[in-house]
Formats: sequence, structure tokens, C-alpha cells
Amino acid sequence: MDTFLALYAVGGLLLAGLSVPLILHKVPPNDFYGLRVPAADDDPRAWYRVNAFAGQRFMLAGLGTSLGAIILYFVTPQDVSQYALSSLGWFLALFLWAAITSFLYLKAQQVKPEE
Repeated sequence: MDTFLALYAVGGLLLAGLSVPLILHKVPPNDFYGLRVPAADDDPRAWYRVNAFAGQRFMLAGLGTSLGAIILYFVTPQDVSQYALSSLGWFLALFLWAAITSFLYLKAQQVKPEE
């Protein structure tokens, strides 16, 4: 069980750490790192705005994964498979929340008032 605790706790912190440059607008438009969608690629201002928003969400998901892994470690019975699946479910829920809210934010940014 300790291995899974380390995996999820460190993995969550890694996700949070990778989010910091996005939040701070340090990652220019590129082909590898950030929320990769055509709408953000076309406009550098949109790229930074959308990726800062996504970075904040993924930072929360990463920190939540780490915290959840620690809490589940103490409240889950000493069954490795139950702990691993609970931690995985928690991570997936947070990751999906971050991804969905980021895409909804992107969609809201694309709506322009009629002139």
C-alpha cells in the first residue's frame, strides 16, 4: 500500500508542479505542453488566458490527488486493491473535473457578443 501512496502523492504533486508555469504565463504556444486546442493556438492572448485557467484547475487536481491519497491511506482498510482503486477513482474524478471545466472555459471565451 505504501507504494501506491507514494505513486499518487508524488504524482499529484508532479501534476501541480507542472501547472505552475502555465499559471504564470511562462509557456508560449507550442506543440507539446499546455491545453492543446486550435482555438488557443490561433491567438497567443487566448493561449495564455486559457492555459492559466487550465493550470489552476490542474494544480487543484494535483494537490487534491495528493491529499486524497494520504487521507484514503488512513481511512481505507488495509486492502491494497481497494486503496489503489479508490485513489485512482479520486484522481480520475479530479482530472476530469479539471479538463471539463477548462474546455467549458475555452468555449465561453470563444462566444463573442453580436455586433
